[in-house]
Amino acid sequence: MQDIHWGMIGAGDVTEVKSGPAFQKVEGSKLVAVMRRNAEKAEDYAKRHGIAKWYTNAQELIDDPEVNAIYIATPPDSHEDYALQVLKAGKAVYVEKPMTLSSVQAQNMAKAVGESGGKLTVAHYRREQPYFKKIKALLEEKAIGIPRLVSLRYWRKPLTQEALAETKTQWRLDPAISGGGLFHDIAPHQLDLMYYFFGDVDKAQGIAHNQAKIYPVDDAVAGQILFRNEVLFNGSWLFNASENSDTCEIIGSEGKITFSVFSNDPIGLTNQQGKQHFSFEHLAHVQEPMIAAVVAYLQDKRENPCSASEGFEVMRIIDAFIKQ
Repeated sequence: MQDIHWGMIGAGDVTEVKSGPAFQKVEGSKLVAVMRRNAEKAEDYAKRHGIAKWYTNAQELIDDPEVNAIYIATPPDSHEDYALQVLKAGKAVYVEKPMTLSSVQAQNMAKAVGESGGKLTVAHYRREQPYFKKIKALLEEKAIGIPRLVSLRYWRKPLTQEALAETKTQWRLDPAISGGGLFHDIAPHQLDLMYYFFGDVDKAQGIAHNQAKIYPVDDAVAGQILFRNEVLFNGSWLFNASENSDTCEIIGSEGKITFSVFSNDPIGLTNQQGKQHFSFEHLAHVQEPMIAAVVAYLQDKRENPCSASEGFEVMRIIDAFIKQ
């Protein structure tokens, strides 16, 4: 495959800055068509982003002969169906997170990739950002010796009535569309990073509960993982807290690494050499490094930056945390 000509199914808020423009900026990549069921919004998006074609029917976009790869940017309830359609058409898939509504659907998707011989990448895009690649490098360099324990805390104050009234919030709080609640929107990034850093999982367990009853879904989740390399993970997600917190700490035999997943706070390293901090500029388009990696993968220049089987493992952890 030479230049990658993308079609995009779904054109919501996530695509406006985080991902959409990056498809036009990566070498060998071009966004040539977009699909949204609302014709007026589809046309408007295409005009604003310099996209030549727009559709209101997903199958028509999939069948467009100019399109050889498709970005699925719809809510999770349609990811599996769209991915299977794209793979059946012999085209590559880049699918948003969470990969699916459940690990069962993720397994179906991974099976379809294997049977079709097609290519699919899950948009766990933090893997390719310099900030998180630095953390992985520090671990591989044994800057903190042998990793022993990870403690992650993600707390948020309750959403305001104004936020609850927004369409983009409402679907995230509908399990039939999102798979769960705000945990399902946030945790895939964090749990994929843990899998990216530490590898295969031996055990995962957790508990989820709706404490404040503000939302129709669980607003508190606690989870534990034992990785096969014997690293222990302990995480808490609270969406009814009195304060906001986005912190992660990796404790090793000879030091520790502290960082945030969403706040872009400087990475902290404490070891026998003392204390260091590593700062990274905020990316204009947070998915651009991952999209560049996906394009290179589709051009057979590198390995898959996040395969369907890896996406399935993340969904398996999520299910283990919330399904008692």
